[in-house]
Amino acid sequence: MKVDFAELIAQKDEVIRDYRAKKYDSLVGGLISIREGSSRFLDANTVEVGATRLTGERFLIATGSRPVIPDIPGLDRVPFLTSDLLTHGEASELKDLPASLLIVGGGYIALELGQMFARFGTEVTILERSAQVLAHGYEPQVGQAIGRVFADEGISIVPHASVETVRSDGAGVVADVRVGEGRRTFHAERLLIATGRRPNSDGIGLQAAGVAVNAQEEVSVDPQLRTSVPHIYAAGDVIGRLHDSQMATPVGARQGGIAAYNALDGNNPRAFDGRVIPRAIFTDPPIGIVGMTEAEALAAGHRCWCATIPMELVPRAGAIRDTRGLVKMVADTDSEAVLGVSMVGAGSPEVIHEAAMGMRFRATLHDFIGQLHVYPTMAEALKIAAIARYRDPTKLSCCAE
Repeated sequence: MKVDFAELIAQKDEVIRDYRAKKYDSLVGGLISIREGSSRFLDANTVEVGATRLTGERFLIATGSRPVIPDIPGLDRVPFLTSDLLTHGEASELKDLPASLLIVGGGYIALELGQMFARFGTEVTILERSAQVLAHGYEPQVGQAIGRVFADEGISIVPHASVETVRSDGAGVVADVRVGEGRRTFHAERLLIATGRRPNSDGIGLQAAGVAVNAQEEVSVDPQLRTSVPHIYAAGDVIGRLHDSQMATPVGARQGGIAAYNALDGNNPRAFDGRVIPRAIFTDPPIGIVGMTEAEALAAGHRCWCATIPMELVPRAGAIRDTRGLVKMVADTDSEAVLGVSMVGAGSPEVIHEAAMGMRFRATLHDFIGQLHVYPTMAEALKIAAIARYRDPTKLSCCAE
């Protein structure tokens, strides 16, 4: 498929401008005003925005996060991309489609962008330090499944890869990489650094305000999202993973609402509950995840029952001729409460909400089995996985009964 990449970016920017106008700019006015500029605390009650000083009784720190830039020799002399490469208005916004792309990192950013560029016609190589992509915080079966998909699409994933140096060669970038016990050299037109994100907690005067941060540079907050200074709150990416938080847009939105409520009504404070946070990775097939992995459940002291079923056992997957993927369910052996679900397959970002809602109300395997599901749907994958606790899932009637 031929792609006019410049036109694609223009359409993307148009969507962003329209969304921003409807969802953000339309809210400004009346009680809400915006001051643009670099800002920092001068003390616990004063911030400076450009040359203007503002005082307040309550503050909310919501400065987000930015890409982690690893300490790779030569990186400071080589032009590189980050996850902001498609951010509208950023100096690093990519306007031209590269012929080849070398990606450092194997997390969700690397996978989403890597597959997208590969389908546009870019030759993509992903360098991952671990044995597989999605190695940290995900079920191993998830990384294995999406790794097979990428291999089928011609996307090269190099495991056990540690970048030692990078340099320019006139035509692009060259990376010297230790791969296992050996070394390899990779060439590409562009380099993408996708090694995670870190809170924007530096450079905003937190020390002057007396606001504490932890060793990971996350702004320290209590469950009500108060910082070490009681009238200053923090929400979103800037608090990192505290209280089971995750760096995700809906999480930041939920926390912002809680922090604002608590700041304005201290008599009935609300707490953030990060026990059940569904999330998705928009590869093809997509990935949906909620709750604990098997390793996390064991570490938390649970006796675990786990089942992994291939998507080919789900009638809807067969009907749409897309049986790539799997679903893994993690439950407590004794209580049979479902602790986590990971799904790779068509519709996963939608299906995972059923799992999340069930877990929110502490559903058991029997609850998932007893829930009537429309036939055929991808959501039946959850029922089939739960049934595997008691029966062979390869020997079920049409409606997973």
